[in-house]
Amino acid sequence: MAINNFLLFTLTFHLLLLLHVSSESSRITGDASRTPKKFLELAKSPDVFDLMVRIRRKLHENPELGFEEFETSKLIRSELDLMGVKYRYPVAITGVVGYIGTGEAPFVALRADMDALPMQEGVEWEHKSKVPGKMHACGHDGHVAMLLGAAKMLQEHRHNLQGTVVLIFQPAEEVFAGAKKMIEEGALKHVEAIFGVHLTNQVPLGKTSSRAGSLLAGSGFFEAVITGKGGHAAIPQHTIDPIIAASSVVLSLQHVVSRETDPLDSKVVTVSKVNGGNAFNVIPDSITIGGTLRAFSGYSKLQERVKEVITNQATVNRCNASVNLTPEGKEPVPPTVNDMNLHKQFKNMVRDLLGEESFVEAPPIMGGEDFSYFAEAIPGHFSFIGMQDETKSYASPHSSLYRVNEDALPYGAAMHASMAVQYLNDKASKESYSSKGFHDEL
Repeated sequence: MAINNFLLFTLTFHLLLLLHVSSESSRITGDASRTPKKFLELAKSPDVFDLMVRIRRKLHENPELGFEEFETSKLIRSELDLMGVKYRYPVAITGVVGYIGTGEAPFVALRADMDALPMQEGVEWEHKSKVPGKMHACGHDGHVAMLLGAAKMLQEHRHNLQGTVVLIFQPAEEVFAGAKKMIEEGALKHVEAIFGVHLTNQVPLGKTSSRAGSLLAGSGFFEAVITGKGGHAAIPQHTIDPIIAASSVVLSLQHVVSRETDPLDSKVVTVSKVNGGNAFNVIPDSITIGGTLRAFSGYSKLQERVKEVITNQATVNRCNASVNLTPEGKEPVPPTVNDMNLHKQFKNMVRDLLGEESFVEAPPIMGGEDFSYFAEAIPGHFSFIGMQDETKSYASPHSSLYRVNEDALPYGAAMHASMAVQYLNDKASKESYSSKGFHDEL
């Protein structure tokens, strides 16, 4: 009788456990399938959309450069206070890290950069930059607005979250320094995965673009001073002309890619700056050149080859050359590599949110992003949000004519919120099945 009772108890326990796991899994899966559409509807509602537009325009009028985003950070913290979202500040001088959810594992992060560029805005409109020589010409004002929109929606549904969403408002992306400093100051503590987005004029409104693996190239800069002996331009035989040496350097650097690199292994060496001389009849003592390097692999070897070409070409032309591979302290950033599993989750989320035809496979892009530091530290995923409209033209980033299509803001906010919720739900689902398997072995 005791054995029969024990067997009955054991069977009953296992049956209840299976029903609980099944119910829990069904609830999580059901929520996951409905959540994306719900977030998109919320993001398009006046309550959220008007909030994002107001924030974006306020930031656009008051752009701040890297590590100077004090007013930007103040506005972010003010909005988080109104939402009741807890945060940590300062992180990396001006950065803000917010927390929504249970305060317990799992932790997933969403990132927005917030710095502007040292450019004069060329677009005449009501909310043009009020700061001479500074402009949001890469959409970071929109990125902040979208993450705050997502924060509002997530905070309103915080009791349904299966973990904690970490909001990372990052300074100094344009100088490739903010992400690394935020990591050093603990922004990724407990975080298991991170997602980032970027507005683009290369993809239609309502669509998104990304790829698994390498998406953006490793990127860095170089600067070289080529020194000769100046003198009167009418008697060049008494000089050592650094202009001739610099010209040889510029031409020879083009061969590094065209004749020394596998055509299937994309690399870029661009000389974008040449300074020297200030008179028509004087050969200067020195010329300064500078530019950028891009590569998906072999970046260190590319750096060394560029340095070798510059110094050797200077020597051939009887000049000396000093080469700086971190000008103004700008460290190179690694390639941005999307985690394979996160990319699968991302594509599933996009399908549920926007439909089967809304995902565009992105080609590898030679642009650089310091989100790569986050994705190097933990699994990460970076994607692009389309804002191109057939009826309007939107300039490329870093143009004085750059504009943001504000109709794209709800898509970014909904993608942020949906990706975070889906990640947490997937983790909860896997843990439920793992628990089931553990009990089955008993």
